[in-house]
Amino acid sequence: MPFLRTSLAAFAALALAGCSPASEPEAPETQPEAATPFPTLTGELPAIVAHRGASGYLPEHTEAAFQLAFDQGADILEPDLMVSRDGVLIVRHDPYLSTSSDVADRPEFADRRRELMGREDWWVIDFTAGELQSLNARQVFEDRPQEYNDQFPIMTFGDFLDMVDAMQARCNCDIPVEPEIKLPAEHAAMGLDPLPILIAELEARGLNTEDSLVIIQSFDAPFLERLRPLTPLPLAMLHYGDAPGGDMNGYSLEQVAEFADAIGPYKGLLLNPDGSSTGYVERAHALGLVVHAWTHRDDRPSVIEGGTSDDELRALFALGVDGVFTDFPDTAVRIRDDMLRGE
Repeated sequence: MPFLRTSLAAFAALALAGCSPASEPEAPETQPEAATPFPTLTGELPAIVAHRGASGYLPEHTEAAFQLAFDQGADILEPDLMVSRDGVLIVRHDPYLSTSSDVADRPEFADRRRELMGREDWWVIDFTAGELQSLNARQVFEDRPQEYNDQFPIMTFGDFLDMVDAMQARCNCDIPVEPEIKLPAEHAAMGLDPLPILIAELEARGLNTEDSLVIIQSFDAPFLERLRPLTPLPLAMLHYGDAPGGDMNGYSLEQVAEFADAIGPYKGLLLNPDGSSTGYVERAHALGLVVHAWTHRDDRPSVIEGGTSDDELRALFALGVDGVFTDFPDTAVRIRDDMLRGE
């Protein structure tokens, strides 16, 4: 898949082409062509991926959170996608709604609460897109700001893409996006396969092309394998587990490299407790896989024993990760800029 590798390298380069409002630190005058301190696969700076927007500050997956992330200097915007009852992609992380919306305060939806997946809740798949758009988003973490709850509506993927179009028009720049398809097998089992819905949305907007700034990610390897022949877009396999380089539901890194262009591992798979490398990034890069690690959070413990969230970011960047998902884009931009200046 060499053309896809080229596409992903171009994607990374455009993501860091200076279109965001955050200024890049100037290179020293005496060494204008000096290499960066980041051993990324493409040689570009590592990308800052806004995880559900600037979700550390505002309710996740809202227009305000995505706009704030861009204003803070994020290079890529990342939405999660679920499927509504009427087959529309919805920008939500969880399949249930009680923690991320005001659905529990909406009497007209009281009878929609039911048990599913071992939980009593309201479920995205039981609502039409229009009904979901009538709900308002809430901060999902109790220890984060709550004063912005109920101010921003839930978005469809179409709403998200319209927002990105408007943002690009305002900044006269390109804004890459990295949507994650959540629970594709579970949706398909319920008659709501997200694959044809996704392809139709991309095709309708002219985005299912090699030069589009879109990368599709999922934890579901069979879904990505099904998607591979239908799109020239870069695909990313997400990875969560305990063993560095271990299998992903039976798939090795080598097998993933046969159908994907990038790997999105949990940060703890990349770093030992002392902050040293587990060898994961080096192995992925040797296979030609771009590495986007998840998820940095200022307000959560570092995976480095006794370390801070800043220490964690520095260690990840020093490993050569090609991107970092973060709830706090401004922090990641600050650390990347400090390291670029040699600080």
